[in-house]
Amino acid sequence: MEKRNNFSISMIIVKLMGGIGNQMFQYAMGRCLSLRKEEKMKLDKTGFETDELREYNLNHFNIVESFATAEEKKPFKKYQRKPGKMWYWYNHTIADSSKYAIDELFYFQPNILQLKGPVYLDGYWQTEKYFKEYEDIIRQDFTLKKEPTGKDMEIAKQILETNAVSVHVRRSDYVSNPVNANYFGTFGPEYYREAERIISKKIANPHFFVFSDDAEWVKKNIFFKSKTTYVNHNDASKNYADLWLMSLCKHHIIPNSSFGWWGAWLNRNPNKIVIAPKKWIQKPSVNTKDVIPDSWITI
Repeated sequence: MEKRNNFSISMIIVKLMGGIGNQMFQYAMGRCLSLRKEEKMKLDKTGFETDELREYNLNHFNIVESFATAEEKKPFKKYQRKPGKMWYWYNHTIADSSKYAIDELFYFQPNILQLKGPVYLDGYWQTEKYFKEYEDIIRQDFTLKKEPTGKDMEIAKQILETNAVSVHVRRSDYVSNPVNANYFGTFGPEYYREAERIISKKIANPHFFVFSDDAEWVKKNIFFKSKTTYVNHNDASKNYADLWLMSLCKHHIIPNSSFGWWGAWLNRNPNKIVIAPKKWIQKPSVNTKDVIPDSWITI
């Protein structure tokens, strides 16, 4: 009989947090580790119970979906993050990093991939280097359970019939939240004009499909010389559909957003052009060198 409340049950538990793009990175990291070590992976979505802004979004995908019970998570409690001024010292001195792995960085930490269960993954893991070796499986996991209908299929048809370039403009909390505005920052018309200039030199007759969480601002401020379609029929509850539409485009212009990142990464076109910001985070001391895949163009 399996014992409870100790580490005799070997598994990988992944903490989910943030928006859909963040959750996809977290899942991909856990999935890769579970495949590498041939161990069961379970998801921990309990953080969304007290999150008024975010919710669990991975249920729309063909993922390996199994949730950790309170009993299974209990042994990890003594290792979890400690809030307050001393949390950094605690997490890096007392907490057992072989049992509770924390990612506070934006660059690849290869030692994480050597961990074996039981382990709890708490972080954002925002680089493909964690799951590149299993990218075909990850892409399959992130296919939709149900084929979109209606307006989504109408836009999809337009995308497939043109030299489509997805353009993602992230604003929302990057503008309204002072902390996020200072840490992440936003990219204005100049960034998108430069991206258009680069794209237009490389492909003929681009058709820009613009996705944003601030459609009104975008229509007044972001303009392209070539044909443009503003895709704004879906609300936040259908973010997965917008992500799917973005992935159908042949090329991409993205901001410093994990949502835009996944829209570009899921595109299987081997000749795709992806324009991304060189400065992913505004804070100079934060190393984000591994966020952008080598084949993408940064400006």
